[in-house]
Amino acid sequence: MAVRAGEIEIRPADVRRDAALIRSIDTSFETDVIFEVKAERSGFRLVELPVDPPVVKTLPLTEPFGGRDWERVWLALDGGRAVGVVSTGFEAWNRRIVIWHLYVSPGERRRGIGRRLIETALAAAREGGARNAWLETSNLNVPAVRAYERLGFRLCGLDTSLYDGTPAEGEVALFFCRRL
Repeated sequence: MAVRAGEIEIRPADVRRDAALIRSIDTSFETDVIFEVKAERSGFRLVELPVDPPVVKTLPLTEPFGGRDWERVWLALDGGRAVGVVSTGFEAWNRRIVIWHLYVSPGERRRGIGRRLIETALAAAREGGARNAWLETSNLNVPAVRAYERLGFRLCGLDTSLYDGTPAEGEVALFFCRRL
């Protein structure tokens, strides 16, 4: 079922049929502040650190075409043009929905599109018996961290080695959760 909110249509996507639309979404971000992860005696602390020049990064969006755990996908469309996507997978053992990707094209951000995508995905997760939602992002993606916090997620952990051996080597994975 499609959900219309303003001019933006949120609808379920089929990764094969909608592959071109999904790939057309701009996954880049730019930030002039990152989180530096400080190790302390009994844990870690995130410290905002200004960076100059700003960090500009485009995140890969290859999983739906490479066999990753995208069980459900919703697209945000503006007049047939893809402006956002959210993909999820359900982990039955702990009844947790994993948000694999949430992207809104840069020119469309701060319009409530990400909120509508997340709320659509979380409503479906609740109906499917999920108790929690979980996601991961990098310490460099401060705009996403702030958006996730506005969406009701809280920092629940980090991993200093998750990105070792990848193009994101040196970054720290930050994990967020939200009770449903």
